Amino acid sequence: MQVAATLIDTLRPPSTSDLSAAGLAPLLNLTFARHRFGVSVMPAVAVPLVWFFSRNNDATGLVLWGVFFLVFALGLQWARHVHTQDVQTLDAEQMVRRWKPRLELMGLLHGAGLSAAVVLTAGRASYEFQLLLYISIAAITAGNATHQNASLSVFLRFFCSGWVACIFLSVWAFPDHWHYVVPLGLLFGLAIYRDALAAHRFFIDQARLEQRSQQLIAELLIARGSAEAALHEKNQFLSTASHDLRQPIHAISMLVEAIAQRNRDAGLAPLLTDLRNGMGSMNFMFTSLLDLTKLEAGMVTQRAQAVALHGLLRDIVTMFREQASQRGLVIRMHAPRYEAWVWADPTLLRQALVNLVHNALRYTERGGILMGLRQRETHWQIDVWDTGVGITAEDGLQIFSPYFRNQHAWRLDSAGHGLGLAVVARCAKLMGADLGFQSRLDRGSRFWLRLPVQPSTLPSVPLKPNDAQQAAPPLQRLQGRCLVLDDDPQVLAAWKALLTGWGVTGCYASNALETMQHLDAGFTPNAVFCDQRLRAGESGFDIFKVVLTRCPQAGGAMVSGEFSSPELQEAEREGYLVLYKPIDPAVLHALLSTWLIGTPRVNTEPGIKTPGPLAPKRI
Repeated sequence: MQVAATLIDTLRPPSTSDLSAAGLAPLLNLTFARHRFGVSVMPAVAVPLVWFFSRNNDATGLVLWGVFFLVFALGLQWARHVHTQDVQTLDAEQMVRRWKPRLELMGLLHGAGLSAAVVLTAGRASYEFQLLLYISIAAITAGNATHQNASLSVFLRFFCSGWVACIFLSVWAFPDHWHYVVPLGLLFGLAIYRDALAAHRFFIDQARLEQRSQQLIAELLIARGSAEAALHEKNQFLSTASHDLRQPIHAISMLVEAIAQRNRDAGLAPLLTDLRNGMGSMNFMFTSLLDLTKLEAGMVTQRAQAVALHGLLRDIVTMFREQASQRGLVIRMHAPRYEAWVWADPTLLRQALVNLVHNALRYTERGGILMGLRQRETHWQIDVWDTGVGITAEDGLQIFSPYFRNQHAWRLDSAGHGLGLAVVARCAKLMGADLGFQSRLDRGSRFWLRLPVQPSTLPSVPLKPNDAQQAAPPLQRLQGRCLVLDDDPQVLAAWKALLTGWGVTGCYASNALETMQHLDAGFTPNAVFCDQRLRAGESGFDIFKVVLTRCPQAGGAMVSGEFSSPELQEAEREGYLVLYKPIDPAVLHALLSTWLIGTPRVNTEPGIKTPGPLAPKRI
């Protein structure tokens, strides 16, 4: 029973219900190409058969049989051109609907043509001729079993109208030997049918693989489109979030400078210096976040340049000093007493070091963190030491993988997602820097970055012992008038506090109406600062141009926290100065020094306003 069941399974045609028209159409195309070849050889097969039969019999019928196959072959040549045009113009479903019935008819005619030779010669031909004819038909059937089995329905019509019909006709063709011919014919037919099914299964499997490949490609394209859309949305979100977050940072930066101008307590000077450095570091972090996102998306090329390490390390120590103090830890820096320069991308380098220090702080319960700087032949090595939980040997190969956190890290801090060291590894790879670590469990870890020395010769300037703690000298007082347009009340208040501390007379507006009212009241500014994004939907750039047209002697700049605004790009193309929030107070003071004290400049070209010959295009 099991053998019979296995035999039945081998004789059962495979299902093609899961194949789409796109999967069936190539099988039909392959069947047509092979079927056309099988018919094309038939006129050549007919020639020796006609000659053999005509030796003893009238061969007119067999000649007409050969002419039928000649016309059939010529007709298929014409059909080939039609088929080629349909392949180029019709979709897969239309091709299957149009050509499957045609191919099935071709298979039926081809098989009936073979069995017709037996009908035309049976009862009149010799035993030798009938044997030769049956052998020829068997060979043609076996060949077409290979040619036509890509489409099983075409082959079955050919097979049944050809060889199966010849088996029944063998009683007439071999009146004395049909007892032997019929069983042999049935066995041959069964073998051919099984081989055809096996080959057909192969073609079906290939079609399924091709269809699955096409589905995977389509899914990949959809996923790629979704990923690109998500990346665009993420970049748009980061750009918007950056603008919203830069607003308070911009205000705080100016308020800190205003407080520093009014401070008379020497004891507060170091704290204000740390606060200034912290604000600068925070601003740099927002910029680094955007730059790193663009680098990962392949939108920005690396910008390697000479980077001074002492200032960078001091900024990072200042950034984390308060956080370390709150955890009862000490963060220190150890470096040579002369400046160290390396060749690297400053954004990526800062991002990597900030993540290393942050990672060290999170997993250190007692002791502290040390940032060290050492020269190793043609490289500078930056070390970040901690006295934290350490890393086991088995975890050492995984710590730079995204989302990986060892069990000791989970014990100390359950927050986070294990991305810090993965970001460090990505930054190091983008810079081409060497990254490594050493660690002992429950004793601490040391991570290091090794970067090449800056190739050009730079002087080794000795550093003062307390260079990092020296307070910046107060900025000089100014005289003049300044007009500021911004829709954020906190930002306007910060502008007012800063400009008043510098001795500048200011007028402040939040929309176009208030701006025009100040000008109509007789206020003539020497400098104009205008935000781009206004709550009323007004274009800050349009208002800015109107103000400069009415006050051609004034210098001015657009101010914004956006980096991809079309209006700001247009402003830069037209020659206007664009400042990005938060503005460094020292840069702002330098610009005001030029605009408020310098000789008034007259606009020589309508629509173009250059704020000054020394003013940079971007700050």
